[in-house]
Amino acid sequence: MKDKNYVLQTAPFRVPTNDGKLIEEHFGLASTKTSAFSVAHMIAPPHWSEPHQTPAFDEVTIVLRGKKQIEIDGEVVELTAGQTLLIKAGARIRYANPYDEECEYWSVCVPAFDISTVNRED
Repeated sequence: MKDKNYVLQTAPFRVPTNDGKLIEEHFGLASTKTSAFSVAHMIAPPHWSEPHQTPAFDEVTIVLRGKKQIEIDGEVVELTAGQTLLIKAGARIRYANPYDEECEYWSVCVPAFDISTVNRED
């Protein structure tokens, strides 16, 4: 039997978190063992933030609704619905949602998100 030339994702991997953030990985190391890239749907609750990190992968953020604040090498960038951002590997970043409404967005990482190469400063 021939392998199909597509993968239909009907059950993304829900990443366990303890900070109220929803992370559903559709493609990547946790969900499909894909190492070339990862695609995840996320919802960051109001007043959420992560520690600083220096990932060894590029990351594209696509905001659907709400706002997200990203500190990149000391500069603060605010993303709003409909905006996108590419952060290159090696940048020191900190993601946050300091606002009163949740932020829904997609994240694409190349190569795939890997907890061992995100280099969090926790």
